[in-house]
Amino acid sequence: MGIRTRSPAAASSGTTSRLVGVDATRGIAVLGMMAVHALYIADSSGDPAWWYSIVSGRSAATFAVLAGVGIAFTTRREQVSRARWRPVTASLVTRALAVGLLGLALGYTDSDIAAVILPFYAVLFLFAIPLVFLSTRSLLVTGGVVVAVVPVLSHLFRDALPEPSYANPSYGYLAGDPLGMLSELAVTGIYPALPWVAYLCAGLVIGRLRLSSLRVDAWLLAGGAALAVAASALSALLLGPFGGLVRLVAADGSGVVESVLEFGASGTTPTTSWWWLAVDARHSSMPLDLLHTTGTATALLGALLLLTNASRLRATTRVLVAPLAAVGALTLTVYSAHIVFLNSPLDRFGALTGYLVQVAVAVAVAMAWRRFVGRGPLEWAVTWLAGRASAIASKDWVRQRRSSP
Repeated sequence: MGIRTRSPAAASSGTTSRLVGVDATRGIAVLGMMAVHALYIADSSGDPAWWYSIVSGRSAATFAVLAGVGIAFTTRREQVSRARWRPVTASLVTRALAVGLLGLALGYTDSDIAAVILPFYAVLFLFAIPLVFLSTRSLLVTGGVVVAVVPVLSHLFRDALPEPSYANPSYGYLAGDPLGMLSELAVTGIYPALPWVAYLCAGLVIGRLRLSSLRVDAWLLAGGAALAVAASALSALLLGPFGGLVRLVAADGSGVVESVLEFGASGTTPTTSWWWLAVDARHSSMPLDLLHTTGTATALLGALLLLTNASRLRATTRVLVAPLAAVGALTLTVYSAHIVFLNSPLDRFGALTGYLVQVAVAVAVAMAWRRFVGRGPLEWAVTWLAGRASAIASKDWVRQRRSSP
């Protein structure tokens, strides 16, 4: 879906407002992921902390959905034509390599403190290459097929794959067991890229919409909320009245089932019972989990877009969401600094104090950097490399066309 014709002033205003809403949503996602890493996930009674029940799983999913939105923006918010396949492919491959290399460099960190998402994110960029050439309708169908089929195939064949290490992917892991690492990044790890293609499809579809339209924003909010509620309700129905929970407990024991349902899985579920496909537990990558978290990500984005696009609220909400938008615009830089900090001698604070310090520093630095410098350092580097790769691919294609008889 292309951008509708508007006056230059209106177009500029709509684009700016839209990006503020997207950046603010991304800021909430990265701060949520930081909270999962930095704070205690259980309360004094051993139950999941209230904040953990809200952000765990949903933050990472929002991160992935917004990856699709961002890719849609870089591909002009439309289906990529075959004539542009070289520069677009070169750009996405370069982004994947840059993010992946950075993620592997952070692989020295302790996965018990923080599981680094960047290598999985890099694989998602590679999976996005064929998707950008699809129509919006085909993206919807593809996303639906991924939700319905990939978890089933994973359940069938996962036991035949190498056992995941759950260590942060690193250069050493890549050199020592490349197939094992690829299996973990794509299927068996905590952020398995193959089922997460559903998030990419959703993000690409959303990114092609006219996000400056309040009607579109309202539909995103309402539709996302409805999808999230429906997925959770269906899971509750299957596990309760239909007897799924009883069968899961019989297969794996109450301790395993209770832990997964309350605190979430590690990217996948046990393969002992087909009833695991009925759970919507965080980080389970099961169909209803994918649908629920896609819905929450969509609803959150719709809400932030409504706030930042509504003309009567725009000036006020821009001030209120400016810190979130600044962090969201420097997500890669903030996230990487967060991972390094948690694994450094500088992290001598208590859990809550340490998290608040990180948030305060991230907001202050991001706002100052955005005002006086612009794009974040890591964001600039990735964008520059992708732009160079795209330009080189375009020049080579033009040169070949001119030299052909």
